[in-house]
Amino acid sequence: MARPTDSDTPMMQQYRAAKEAHPDMLLLFRMGDFYETFGADAELVSRVLDLRLTSRDSNVPMAGFPYHQLERYLQKLLQAGYRVAICDQVEDASQAKGLVRREVTRVVTPGTVTEDELLDPRQANHLAAVHGEGNQWGLAWLDLTSGGFWAADLESDRLLDELGRLRPSECLVADSRLEFWQSQLAGTLGGPLVPRPDWTFDPVTALETLKSHLGVHTLAGFGFDDQQPCLIAAGAILVYLRETLKSACPHLQKIQPYQPERVLHLDEVTRRSLELTRTLRDHSREGSLLSVIDRTVTPMGARLLHDWLVAPLTNRSAIEERHDAVGEWLVDATGRLEVRAHLMAAADLHRLAARVSTGRASPRDLTAISRTLSLLPRIKAKLAGRRATRLQTLESQLELCPDLRQRLDTALQDDPPLNPRDGGVIREGYHAELDELRQLAREGKGWIARFQAKEITRTGINSLKVGFNQVFGYYIEVTHVHAARVPPEYRRVQTLKNAERYTTPELKEYEEKVLRAEERSRQLEWELFQALREEVSAYTPRLLRLGDVLAELDVLTAFAELAASRQYTRPQMVDAPILQIEAGRHPVLEQSLPPGTFVPNDVRLDAESGVLWLITGPNMSGKSTFIRQVALLTLLAHAGSFLPARAATIGIVDRIFTRVGASDELSRGQSTFMVEMTEAANILNNATSRSLVILDEIGRGTSTYDGVSLAWAITEHLHDVIGCRALFATHYHELAQLADSLTGLRNYHVLVQETNQTIVFLHRIAPGSAGRSYGIHVAQLAGIPLPVLQRAQAILAELETRHQLPTVSVDRRRTRKRADSPSLFGDDI
Repeated sequence: MARPTDSDTPMMQQYRAAKEAHPDMLLLFRMGDFYETFGADAELVSRVLDLRLTSRDSNVPMAGFPYHQLERYLQKLLQAGYRVAICDQVEDASQAKGLVRREVTRVVTPGTVTEDELLDPRQANHLAAVHGEGNQWGLAWLDLTSGGFWAADLESDRLLDELGRLRPSECLVADSRLEFWQSQLAGTLGGPLVPRPDWTFDPVTALETLKSHLGVHTLAGFGFDDQQPCLIAAGAILVYLRETLKSACPHLQKIQPYQPERVLHLDEVTRRSLELTRTLRDHSREGSLLSVIDRTVTPMGARLLHDWLVAPLTNRSAIEERHDAVGEWLVDATGRLEVRAHLMAAADLHRLAARVSTGRASPRDLTAISRTLSLLPRIKAKLAGRRATRLQTLESQLELCPDLRQRLDTALQDDPPLNPRDGGVIREGYHAELDELRQLAREGKGWIARFQAKEITRTGINSLKVGFNQVFGYYIEVTHVHAARVPPEYRRVQTLKNAERYTTPELKEYEEKVLRAEERSRQLEWELFQALREEVSAYTPRLLRLGDVLAELDVLTAFAELAASRQYTRPQMVDAPILQIEAGRHPVLEQSLPPGTFVPNDVRLDAESGVLWLITGPNMSGKSTFIRQVALLTLLAHAGSFLPARAATIGIVDRIFTRVGASDELSRGQSTFMVEMTEAANILNNATSRSLVILDEIGRGTSTYDGVSLAWAITEHLHDVIGCRALFATHYHELAQLADSLTGLRNYHVLVQETNQTIVFLHRIAPGSAGRSYGIHVAQLAGIPLPVLQRAQAILAELETRHQLPTVSVDRRRTRKRADSPSLFGDDI
């Protein structure tokens, strides 16, 4: 919008000045009881919020909503990825001389919001920044609501995976690099890319900002080299926070190096394919693995569970510490239920501490902190004497903060108002002057009653009454019938239809005394609340640590609750490259099917039973369910959960890869087959001998010969070169011949029962290869017309007679020697 001009009204000049100061944000401009937008902002807001678009003088578009609906509409704007500046009236309209003064009092962006009503309590809210050149990129991110601040230098592929894991609400980039990052990061973020002035990514500026904030001369004490690109990204985030929040964010007291090697690597394809946190169909939480295993009772725990699920551990000792804790809570059902009951009453300490630190906490936020602190002694008592190392650690870290609790209980009313300026926040007996002022206000009613009785007696006017309004203050009202009895010292202030209103020097003096007391009382109470909030701010690091303890305790007891309710068992974690699951069940499907109907299956990947299973069978028979199930159970074990299985021994894995179906990515110009091959290439180039690879069809997007050839070669590479544990579900039953030459490959198939030209899927995995694909039978179940099925059957019989899909026998040694041959198999077919 253009700068203020002489032709604008004073109010529009005021609006344009505020808009110029926040040009890249939507400006909500308070006008009386409404927040209004103008010009291009109004056109956008009317579309996003479905508001009626009107116009003002000079046909300026205009759209707005009532001020009391701010949070509702603000949430919609943030969810749509917009940043908002709120321009409020900062003086009372009745006392303003001329135009009411307005200022931007609040800037709200998707990555910096801290209010509960604007956030999903179960999900972290990340603000990220990226910076760098070449193949090494600096990534920094934080969750302002919890105080967590991390940074790492990553290669380009890993950067995309981490951003996909974090799904930041905002990602800051240098303005001059916006187009580059738009092309690199498309589809990986949870919110918008935010271009920032290049100077905010200047190494000197960014590093000095970061060091100044943390109060250090070097970042070496936090585990960084001062030259790392990720620290420049971190500094750029702090510059952004200072501009938007107008706060130093003292709860951001450290920055932690993120070490990817400590967590099981899951790329975006794997997270999406396994539907860990969102479903493929509608991208909702409901129906994902997270939704069906979540038994947490606090928002802090729900967010931590999400983090554990998308970044499981790879350190065997740390995993077993979690399993030990879950196991102890599992056998102590009474203790578990009592702890969960206490946790259920706890407030979200992470987000409360963040609001305190940024000066946004309300009186109710402080009472919520006090209420949560009151629960800690009982929780600590339940942790005392525990055997599990992790529970002992949590008990030692659970600081009761009795001094803070006493201070809050002494200062605050039990149920204070949300707005501290409304009064009624500070408890009686906390501050002597405030008590005196309140007493004066309370005595006002008695004084007025006595004054009214005295005046009735003195004047003989029985209908005389004393009242109050905002315009004239205290007044004496006398009906016209008694006008002759009005004393001469009464001064008329208002004439009504049937009465006159008066004041007296005595009444005016008392009014000024009371009003001064009320005004002073409100101001003093506001000052006392601010001072109290500042005191609580000093406890922010301790509150954040308490939040960490309660969150982890919540997840561990939730895992135990899940295990108890669903009959999960503890997996044995080992370093050997094996994977053995007895009677494993799919954690999502078994909860959606009628009880007892899900068919469990075994898997055994080791030197004796084979490290690569080739699984054949028709569509709908359960191949895909089975291989996903194995991946999900492996992941859950690494996250610290027990498993839906009779028994399990899980060898530590470093990565889980999936290739489980593909779709066109038209926005990137990629066909289904191109997507399939890209995902396969990622696996072949990055999997190690400690990885778990899940393949659901390879080569189906091209011709039969090409497809079989690629699937054949990829299987050989997984077996011979990578040597990882792998499950490969395929329709190419020709690949079963590989068992003759690959010592670690075993053939398995899904059992099918044929009766009267129909098939019944038994969903049972058994040794051996499927002799048929049953595609025509599946087509029949799908409703393909009978003539088409009959014709397909005839064609199939003829092709099989002619051996159009021949048995493939390839000397792999000769194939390798002829790697430059234009044909994959050369003359060896």
